[in-house]
Amino acid sequence: MTPVELSRTVLHAVRRAVEQGELSVTVPERVVVSEPGPGGCGDFATNVALQLARPAGQPPLRVAEILRPYLVGAEGIRDVVVTGPGFLNISLDEQADVAEGVVRDILECGGRYGYGSGLAGEVVVLRVPYEARAEVVADAVVRIVGTQGGRCEVEHGEPVNLRPVPAPEDPAPLGADAAQWALLHPAPHDRPRITADHLVQRESNPLFRVRYAHARVRAVSRNAGRLGFSAEPGPVPAREILTALSDYPRILTAAATHRGPDRLARHLVTVADAVLPFLPTVLPRGEEKPSAAHRARLALAEAAGTVLAGGLSLLGIDAPEHL
Repeated sequence: MTPVELSRTVLHAVRRAVEQGELSVTVPERVVVSEPGPGGCGDFATNVALQLARPAGQPPLRVAEILRPYLVGAEGIRDVVVTGPGFLNISLDEQADVAEGVVRDILECGGRYGYGSGLAGEVVVLRVPYEARAEVVADAVVRIVGTQGGRCEVEHGEPVNLRPVPAPEDPAPLGADAAQWALLHPAPHDRPRITADHLVQRESNPLFRVRYAHARVRAVSRNAGRLGFSAEPGPVPAREILTALSDYPRILTAAATHRGPDRLARHLVTVADAVLPFLPTVLPRGEEKPSAAHRARLALAEAAGTVLAGGLSLLGIDAPEHL
């Protein structure tokens, strides 16, 4: 459950309490959920009871106790504890053991995470035309098929069985990495764009987002080291990232089976877009001391960085430490 989803769940609990006549308030448009403060517990906390106490004409603790049963019964919530003047501390049922296992598996496997044996013993013959994009795609397919235990032989001649739409012009002026991305990211039936858009250092450029996400993960890891703590897998309520990381082996298998490096490229964008908003939460802020939660977040971030680096390598693209 993401913070946005949890916020909606809290609002739904308020709405149900109003409908049942237990609270007499106007349901707010939004509520804030954040990390529990000092004395708090669980995955998230909300001050919605304090927010509603005055209009409800009741003490915050009473409002919190009214809302608690509606939250405890909601899907995805394991427990709710009231602390302090009326904070609702929410523990999520995130299948933490599974999430922790995925992160631990990635960190242990490193760049080989997602490798399998589905194509073990299989020899894949790729017949390609003498054309730049076909050559680049075939080269990436060789590496990707290898991750699933298969082996490729690349030939030139008829009948051609790997013929992506050719590039409209020579991609070499873009430089090695951008040229690779320009030819591999589009689906085989789409004509690739050979433009300077692949070089711009901004969020509109998918290649930049993927490489920037990896560089930011590495920077966060370096800063964590300076603060004296390291990664340790643990429960982290970050479903979007965990889903993207869990899906990576399936995507890699599909890319190998369907000879489609574009599937891998697009999934790396998904991983990057999931992890970038998460990174500012990894390091302690101000006088805050590193905790188990910070170590778990760092582990998740490093797992995402591992997947990004491994995927880029399979596409023949550099994963920079600095960007």
